[in-house]
Amino acid sequence: MYDRFVSTMAELHGMQEAKAITRLVFENAFGWDRIQLDTNRSTVLDEKAHGELDDTLDRLKKGEPVQYILGEVQFMGLRISVAPGVLIPRPETEEMVDRFIRTGTLPKRILDIGTGSGCIALALKHAFPTAEVIGVDVSQTALDIASANAGYLDLSVVWRCADILHSRDVYDGEHDLIISNPPYIPEAEADTLSTHVRGHEPLLALFVTDNDPLLFYRSIAENGFSALAKGGSLWFECHTNYAEEVATLVKSFGYDEVELIHDMSGNPRFTRAVR
Repeated sequence: MYDRFVSTMAELHGMQEAKAITRLVFENAFGWDRIQLDTNRSTVLDEKAHGELDDTLDRLKKGEPVQYILGEVQFMGLRISVAPGVLIPRPETEEMVDRFIRTGTLPKRILDIGTGSGCIALALKHAFPTAEVIGVDVSQTALDIASANAGYLDLSVVWRCADILHSRDVYDGEHDLIISNPPYIPEAEADTLSTHVRGHEPLLALFVTDNDPLLFYRSIAENGFSALAKGGSLWFECHTNYAEEVATLVKSFGYDEVELIHDMSGNPRFTRAVR
C-alpha cells in the first residue's frame, strides 16, 4: 500500500513531495516515525486500515490538501488543527516566527494580524508565556478554529474579529511586536497556484487586488507605527516579488532598522523594522 501511495502521488506532485505526503499519511494513521515507516512499509494491512487509506488516496487524487484531510499540521512543535476555513501554515511562516524568537526579545504584548488558524499567535504565546497575545482576523470561522486550537494547547490568547483595513480598534494599546502574514498574492497570479491551493484554501487569506498588492502592508505599517512601543518591532512575511517594495514602504512610515531578510531557500521573504 505504501508503494502504491507513493507512485500515485508522484504522478501528481513529483517524487519528493509524494514521499513527504505519504509519510504524513502513514505517520498519522499508524503513529510510525520514519524508521518504523521504512521497516513496516511492506506490512499487510487489515481491511479497515486498507479502506481508510484508499479513501484518503481518493481525496488526495481529487486535489484536497493532505493537511485538511488529516486535520492538523505541526507548527513550531505545536499541533495546529486546520480546516478549509483557514490557510494551511507554511514553512516560511514558521521560519519567520523562529527568527523572531531567536532575536532574544522578550515581548510583553504581541499583535498577530490575519491570524487564521492562530499558528503564529499560539507559537509566540508558547514561547513567551507571560506575554499578552492578541490574534485578529476578519473571518469568524478562522477565529473559531484558532480558539479551538488555543483550548487544546491550553494557551491563552485574545481573539478579535475585525477588518483591519477599516478598523483601528485592534491597534489599541502599546505593543512590543506586531506581526503579520497578510494576503499578498495578486489575483492575476491565481493560475500559477496549484489546484489544491486555489481550489481549497480560503481565497480571502490568499489574494489581494492586482492594482494594490501592498494594500495590507500599507495599512498595518501605517496604523501599527503609533501602536508600537519604543523599540518595538514590526515583522511581515512577504511575496518574494514585492518584498523589496514592502521594505521601502515600511521605511516611508518612519520605521528604523528596516531589514529585508531572505528565507532558507534564498528568496527575499521577510521585512523587519523597529520603531
